[in-house]
Formats: sequence, C-alpha cells, structure tokens
Amino acid sequence: MQISSRFTLAVHIILCIDHFNKDNKVTSEFLAGSTNVNPVIIRNILGQLRKSGIIKTSRGTGGSELARPLSEITLLDLYKSVECVENGELFSFHEKPNKLCPVGRNIHNVLDNKLEQVQKAMEDELNKINLSDIEIDLDSFLNKER
Repeated sequence: MQISSRFTLAVHIILCIDHFNKDNKVTSEFLAGSTNVNPVIIRNILGQLRKSGIIKTSRGTGGSELARPLSEITLLDLYKSVECVENGELFSFHEKPNKLCPVGRNIHNVLDNKLEQVQKAMEDELNKINLSDIEIDLDSFLNKER
C-alpha cells in the first residue's frame, strides 16, 4: 500500500509558497505549474492545509501564504492534514478472515498490535522532521544549480 501522493504534493506546495511568496502571488495555477498537477487537485490540498491552520489563502487570485514558520510545520502535520491514509490507518486489513481457519481466526490478535507499532514509529519519525530541515536541503540543491 502506498501513502497518497497528496503528502508529497503538500510538501512541494509548502516549499513553493515559502520560496516564491515574496515575489509572486502563489495561486493554485502557479502551484499547478510547479507540481505539474491539475489546479483542482492543488485547490483541494490547499483547502486541507488551510483547514489545518498551516496556510492562509485569499479568495480569487489572492494566493496563499504560510500561517506559521516552516520550523513549526512537521512532516507529520502535513501527513495528517491531507489525509494520506484511509481512516487514519496506514495498513488496510482484509475485512473478514475466515473464522473457521485457525490462522484467520487469530490473525488480528497477532498482527494488529505490530502494525500499530510500525505506524506509530513512522509517525514519530515524521514528527522529527520539520519543513525548515527540508528547506535547507532544497536551498543546497538550488545553490548547486547556480
């Protein structure tokens, strides 16, 4: 199972807003040009980020801006904001294992807790990385291109 691309799009969007906002109106059309994704999808993600308090947007062609500094936005914030996984659960489980089968009857008992541990570990790691960490890496690449 893959985490939805909305997660990496959200990171891309936030970095674009931070990078370009000083000199440009960062609109969904502008962001669509950078991400190469339909502006409707970008607007949906912007709505989710706004609802989470990560960005502020202006109606029409007003553009977007960050609601708080990159250092206060973690990858976990974005992951949760754009609903990367269904029902907040990273792992999807087949719904009705056969209760007549000894494995089917016990699979949830032996696997659920382990999968919850894996998800928690991933979320803990995402929470350690803020967007200013990623911006530093991006700036390093941008400087190499010059």
